[in-house]
Amino acid sequence: MTSPKSGPARREHLKQLREAALHRPVLARQLSDGFNGRWSRRQWVQASLFATVGMLVAAIVPGFDHLETGAGAIPRQSMTLPLPPLPARSKQAEAFDSWQIVRVQSGQTLGEIFGQLDVPASTMYRILEHPGARDALSRLRPGTELAFDIPATGGLRAFRFDRDDTHRVELAITGDAISETVIERPSQTRTVVTTGEISSSLYAAARKAGLSPAAISTMTDEIFQYDIDFSHAQKGDRFSVVYEETWREGERIGTGNIAAATFTTGGKTYSGFRFEHDGKVGYYTADGRPLKKAFIRMPIPYARITSGFSKARKHPVLGRTRAHQGVDYGAGTGTPIHAAGDARVSFVGWKGGYGRTVVLDHGKGYTTLYAHMSRFGKYKPGATIKQGTVIGYVGASGLVTGPHLHYEFRINGVHRNPLTVTMPPPEPLKGAALVAFQASTAPVVARMQQVEQVRYAQAESEPAKTSKVDKKA
Repeated sequence: MTSPKSGPARREHLKQLREAALHRPVLARQLSDGFNGRWSRRQWVQASLFATVGMLVAAIVPGFDHLETGAGAIPRQSMTLPLPPLPARSKQAEAFDSWQIVRVQSGQTLGEIFGQLDVPASTMYRILEHPGARDALSRLRPGTELAFDIPATGGLRAFRFDRDDTHRVELAITGDAISETVIERPSQTRTVVTTGEISSSLYAAARKAGLSPAAISTMTDEIFQYDIDFSHAQKGDRFSVVYEETWREGERIGTGNIAAATFTTGGKTYSGFRFEHDGKVGYYTADGRPLKKAFIRMPIPYARITSGFSKARKHPVLGRTRAHQGVDYGAGTGTPIHAAGDARVSFVGWKGGYGRTVVLDHGKGYTTLYAHMSRFGKYKPGATIKQGTVIGYVGASGLVTGPHLHYEFRINGVHRNPLTVTMPPPEPLKGAALVAFQASTAPVVARMQQVEQVRYAQAESEPAKTSKVDKKA
């Protein structure tokens, strides 16, 4: 209990607290005290604060009605509004967004590719039955591009492939019907000059310089086959080639004709230039003389000589000594034998000890004989054939001990050594033909010389530097 003495003190304490509460400042009082008809800056700030808080509360509180469930929920209504049609380009984009591009891998078949994309084999057979499709798709090479339009709903909607280097075919498949669209792909032809030097082999050097196997074959078996024995090509031999390249969409898709070529071996340079004369295309020397000789000295390229031309030789079967009036070339059974020159076939059949034999008449008293064949080529007596035509195949028919070709060369019925006989020279270009030839070859020669100067000047200053290819369009 409180003592009586403490009563007055307590009352005094409560009185002080009451006075302090009465004199404590409050917001309402602050707003009204000293108001003279104009708000102070402090009063404006406080009023703005209250207004902001009020608006936030008014915006937030109604949102809590989404939490209400049950029968008290406010009913809602929806309205269907028409949408504008899709633009045409959007439909086109939709049609192409399902294309799948496939590049054929080595050893891969068309059936495997269709199977990987879950396209039925029946669809593939329908495509192959379309005109022109089987020829293009039956010989797929590694890297060939195929395209399949397969939408999300499944099924093959369209198929695309290249019919050749410049035409792309697109087959649209609708039910049982197939419609074709051919797209032409423009290409460009560029003239290229390349040069190289043999370090290990001609083939390796030519491939390194950018030549295709077909171009190498043209250089060795067509342009210089009469003058150069490439089996004896050696380190340091040089060559230059001007040829055509076909480009499409920034990619080289193939090589074309060789316009000119030079080959330097043994300190001597041989050259050949492509030119069309009297409807025939051939290669000529710089002075317009055809490189193609009237006769090929070896009917079997790169064959070995097993018995040469001689006045006396012991026959391996008969055992008697007699003249060997031809040259024997050793080769395996079935090796192709080529006609030495343009000719008319005068004899095909069995000829005593010669066995299966072919005799060709080249005109002007020149004839050639090919013996001991295993079988003949596809021609008949009296047929006209071109130089290089396969007239038969090496065998061992007649009086022989093994497979080989016996080759004879006759002039007016007299046997001559085909390895040393002087061949009749071809007729050179004359008159207007020679002028046209010189006009067409002059820029090619100038360009080739320019590239050779640059290439071999670099080689002399930098011996270890590899060959380069000039590929200016």
